[in-house]
Amino acid sequence: MVKIRDIELGEFPLLLAPMEDVSDPPFRALCKKHGVDLMYTEFISSEGLIRDAAKSVQKLDIFEYERPIAIQIFGSEIESMKQAAQIIDRTNPDLLDINYGCPVKKVACKGAGAGILQDIPKMVRMTTEVVKSTSLPVTVKTRLGWDDDTKNIVEVAERLQDIGIEALSIHGRTRKQMYKGDADWTLIGAVKNNSRMRIPIFGNGDIDSPEKAVEYKNRYGVDGVMIGRASIGYPWIFNEIKHFIKTGEHLPAPGIIQRVEAAKDHLEMSVKWKGNTVGINEMKRHYTNYFKGIAHFKDFRTKLVTSSDLDEILSILNYIASNSEEFEFANQPS
Repeated sequence: MVKIRDIELGEFPLLLAPMEDVSDPPFRALCKKHGVDLMYTEFISSEGLIRDAAKSVQKLDIFEYERPIAIQIFGSEIESMKQAAQIIDRTNPDLLDINYGCPVKKVACKGAGAGILQDIPKMVRMTTEVVKSTSLPVTVKTRLGWDDDTKNIVEVAERLQDIGIEALSIHGRTRKQMYKGDADWTLIGAVKNNSRMRIPIFGNGDIDSPEKAVEYKNRYGVDGVMIGRASIGYPWIFNEIKHFIKTGEHLPAPGIIQRVEAAKDHLEMSVKWKGNTVGINEMKRHYTNYFKGIAHFKDFRTKLVTSSDLDEILSILNYIASNSEEFEFANQPS
C-alpha cells in the first residue's frame, strides 16, 4: 500500500498531473469517475494568492468527491510561498504540492517552476519554509534538472526528503527539453532505487498506454505513475491501466456514444463552472482528443471548435451520438 502520511493511495496509484487550463474541476470530475487515485489542482501563483487575485483564488475550490486532492503552488519568493502555504492550509486539501517543474518561459525565467532548478540551495530553503508553514503533507513535482549538464535529481531528491517532503513526482525531462524528445526514466529509477529514499516516488512523462505503465512500473520500480497529456480528452486511461495491471487484458475502448457523453458532461460542467464564454472556449482544446482516430470526422470537429453557441454545440454532439453507426475509427484506439 502506497501512503503519503496517513493517506492511502492503493498498491500502484495513478496520479493526474497538474496542467494549467486543463486540470480544473470539470476535468478532474471526469478523471475521478474513470479511476484516478490522486489529483492536483492547476498550479496557483503564490503572488496571486496572497494578493487575492480572482483567478488564483478560484483555483482553490475543491470538492469532497475529489479527495484525496492536492493544491499546487508555484513562486520565486520564499516569503510569498510561506504565506500561500498558510492560506492553503486553511482551505483543507489533503496535500500541498510545490511546482518545481513548469518549463514555460514566463514562469521558469522568473525563477519559479523549473527555473529554481538553477538554484538548488534556494529550492531547499524555500521547501524548508513551506514545510514549516503548513500542517499538510508537502510534496514536490520537479524535473531531472535544468539541462543535460545539471541532471542532479538523485541528490536533489535526497535533500528534499531530508527537509520533510513526503512524496516526490519526477518528470523525466530537463527544463531545456520542455516536452520534446523522449522522457528519460533511468534517473527516475535511480531515485526510487536509492537506498536512502523512504518516500513514495512517482514517475511522469510519456505514459500513454496500459502497456507502457506496466513496463515502466516493472522496469523502474516506481510507486506509481503520473499521467498528464494522455488523459486530455481520454479520462478512460486510468481505469484501462488498472484493468490491464490486474488482468493483463484490455478494457474495450470507449465508443462514439461514450465519447459524446463524456464531452457533453465536460462541456456542461465547464460552462457551469466558468460561464458560457470561457467554458465553451476552453472546451475547444478537448474535442480533438475526445474524437481522436475517427474517420471522416473533420467537418464535425471544425463545427465543434468554431461554434460559440452552447445549444448548437450540444445539438452537434447529440447528432453524432444519434448517428454513431455512421462513424468508425480509422485506427482502433488504444
